[in-house]
Amino acid sequence: MTGINRAWRNSKQKFEGVEIVATIPAKSPQESLAMKFLAACTLVPILCFAFQDLGSEYGGMDWLTYDYAAWPLMIAPVLMLVLFIRNRELIRNPRMGSNFSQTIKIVAVMYLIWNIIGAIGYSWLAVISVLSCLAILVADRQLKKQASA
Repeated sequence: MTGINRAWRNSKQKFEGVEIVATIPAKSPQESLAMKFLAACTLVPILCFAFQDLGSEYGGMDWLTYDYAAWPLMIAPVLMLVLFIRNRELIRNPRMGSNFSQTIKIVAVMYLIWNIIGAIGYSWLAVISVLSCLAILVADRQLKKQASA
C-alpha cells in the first residue's frame, strides 16, 4: 500500500499547477480557436437531429420537421470551408496545426457522406455542401504539397 501512496504523491507533485485536459492540447492559440469553431460546426447539426427526432416523435411537436435538422447539416460544411480558408496557415505549418488538419478532414468526410444522401433524397442544394467538403479535402492535400516543396 505504501508503494501506491508514494507513486500517487510523486505524480501529484509532478503535475501540481498543471491543468489536466481530456482533449488533445492545441499547438497554438489559433488552432485552439479553430478547433472550437469546428466542434460547434460538428455538434450543432447532431444536436438538431436529436432534438428533432425526440421532439417530433415523443413530444408531439409537429412543427419540428426534417428541415429543422437538414439545413444545419447542409450549412455546416460551408462554414467549415470558410474556417478552412481563414486558417490555411495551420495546414501549411504542421507544427502549428496538425490536429486541425486531421480533424477537419475527418469531419469533412463525415459531412460528405451525409450530404450526398441529402442531395439525393432531400434537396439538390446539398450539392453545395458536397462541393464544400470536396474542396476541403482537395485543398488540404494541395496545401501540404506546397508546404513541403
